[in-house]
Amino acid sequence: MERTKSEGPQEIELFESMKEREAYENLADLYTVIVATEHLERAYARDAITQKEYTTECNKLISQFRLAEKAALGSSMTTETFMQLYQMDCPRARERLLRMGVPEQIKSSDDGHHVAVTVAETVQHFITTMDAVKLEQWAVDELQPLLSDLMDALTQLPETPNDFEANRKVQTWLQKLNSMRAVDQIDADDARQLYHDLDSAYADFTRYLKRKK
Repeated sequence: MERTKSEGPQEIELFESMKEREAYENLADLYTVIVATEHLERAYARDAITQKEYTTECNKLISQFRLAEKAALGSSMTTETFMQLYQMDCPRARERLLRMGVPEQIKSSDDGHHVAVTVAETVQHFITTMDAVKLEQWAVDELQPLLSDLMDALTQLPETPNDFEANRKVQTWLQKLNSMRAVDQIDADDARQLYHDLDSAYADFTRYLKRKK
């Protein structure tokens, strides 16, 4: 009697459709970005990379995180829940991505030309962000990148005190948005308060410029 050939182990399909496959891939992308951010923060803490390399890569990861978070989670869960579900021990990434939303603060050198460029960029970021609020662009994934860019510019200004009020106001809103899902929106009351705080922060910023003259 002819012996039948034994078949190898069966592959286990993780998904039953292309839609399910895409969902798994989106979750994997989010997981990868969070882990990469954790490794970047550790490398920077050990002085294994330069400030320029750190800032460039961190900004890229923060941007990728927002896209990956929206694609992977939508309105189904928060990133905190996702990290708990998959037992992700990434405290530095949690701090950077969910609380701070910008790279570690690095002051620019007090070089006249560089400061002038930073000031011009900061003014533009204030105008762009305040215009977005007035135009009712209240979704988290619309406002968060604008506030992140503004915060990044503010932290590069030289000789600002650690308790610089403009930084504190912008950081408070950035932390609030980072705690929300990308698909969420702030309401009309929050939008009114955000605009007021941005206007007040801009006034603090202009007072700083006058003191510098």
